Amino acid sequence: MLRTVDEELTIDELASRAGVTVRTVRFYASRGLLPPPRLRGRVGLYGADHLARLDLIRELQNLGFTLTAIEGHLERIPEDAPPEELALQRALLAPWTSDQAEEIDRAELDRRAGRALSDEETEQLLTLGILERITDDSGRERLRLTSASMLNVGLQITELQLPSEMLLQAKHIVEQHTSQMAGELRELFAANVLRPYVERGRPESERERVRTAADQLRPLTIQVLVNGFQRAVNEVIRNHV
Repeated sequence: MLRTVDEELTIDELASRAGVTVRTVRFYASRGLLPPPRLRGRVGLYGADHLARLDLIRELQNLGFTLTAIEGHLERIPEDAPPEELALQRALLAPWTSDQAEEIDRAELDRRAGRALSDEETEQLLTLGILERITDDSGRERLRLTSASMLNVGLQITELQLPSEMLLQAKHIVEQHTSQMAGELRELFAANVLRPYVERGRPESERERVRTAADQLRPLTIQVLVNGFQRAVNEVIRNHV
């Protein structure tokens, strides 16, 4: 929820609202990630724009951005950008899936699968990229579940007893083409919606339209891609009968 621009907070209040430490706020400010506070006497006061920037920084961190990458992204946003503009930036960066990777052990994997998985089945889940091997701070080997929603799909695939090499090649094909489509569609949206919006000076009157377009294009794009793939498969089948 956006706060009013007139709201004034001390650095302690800002840190508390943003869920970070005062030390973190000062560190971000020293790196130029936050604009200077407004001074009242010798007291620095912060507002909704600072809170919105901290929210955006957290979103970028959750997406795996390094500090250098975050600095580069924020450099492209005017320092006097209002909270609503920063909220738009967050909306544009929102992930298309709520899935988050999580660390689990073998017992937890078996519990989620509903049965004890064989070493071969676990290896196939690793081949599919649904699981990754990691080492924790104590040196113990653990598993990272990259997508909880894909675990059931992966288990059904392992039951088909297909060669691991085939699964690896299929994974490569899917990732190659989906990455290419994602890049091209992103560039299409940027060229026709985002860049014109920025070039016109990020007018307030267009901000909600851009945010709505980004939100609504997510489910529509997925629906179009699924339908397009299904039609392409049908065409391949017809051509090879």
